[in-house]
Amino acid sequence: MTAKEVMEREDFQKCLEFHGHLCPGVSIGYRAARTGMAHLSQKRSLDEELIAIVETDACSADAVQVLTGCTFGKGNFIYRDYGKMVFTFASRQTGRGVRVSLRPGAFEPDPEHMALLQKVIADQADETEKQRFSQIHEKRSHDILEMDEQSLFSIAETNIDLPGKAQIDPSVACNQCGEPTMAAKLVETKDGSRICRQCHGEEK
Repeated sequence: MTAKEVMEREDFQKCLEFHGHLCPGVSIGYRAARTGMAHLSQKRSLDEELIAIVETDACSADAVQVLTGCTFGKGNFIYRDYGKMVFTFASRQTGRGVRVSLRPGAFEPDPEHMALLQKVIADQADETEKQRFSQIHEKRSHDILEMDEQSLFSIAETNIDLPGKAQIDPSVACNQCGEPTMAAKLVETKDGSRICRQCHGEEK
C-alpha cells in the first residue's frame, strides 16, 4: 500500500485529527498499532478488551490510542518512561501478547532533518527553512508508511501480567488540602490523617 493510500484511510485521518499534524512519529505509532492488532487478531477496544503499553511519550503514542481504543481513562493504556519506540499489545480475551519494537537502523536520524527541527522548535527557522523542514518531515513520514513491516519492526510474542481493570473508587477529601481524591490513592499518616500523594510529597 502506498503512503497516499494509507493517508486516505479513515483510521489514519483520525490519528492526524487527534494528533494535529502528520509526522514520522504518528506514522510509526500507526504502523505499530496495526501490526500488533493484526498479530493478535484484535479489533479496536470498545472497553478494556485490549491492553496497550507504550515505552515513549512521543507522537507515536497518540496514534496507538486512536487505533487501539486504549486510553488512560479506561486503564488499558500504560506508559513506561523508557524512551523507546516499543509497543506491547495484549488481549484480555485470549491472554496473548505481542511486542512490536522499531528495528535499529529502520529510522536513522537525518542530519539535515534534525538540524532544521531544532531551528523550528527554537522558532529560529526562516520561511525557506520551514518549507524545507516540512518537505523532509512529510517524506520521512511517507517512507515509514511504505516500509516493509519486517524491515520496520521486530515482532515477538510475549507473556505479560495483565493489569487489573480500571479502578472505580469514590473520592474523599484530603485531610490537608481538602481536594477530593480517589480513596484508594490517599496515604494514611502516622497521626491517622488521610492525605493525597501531592500533600505527602510524592509529586514528581
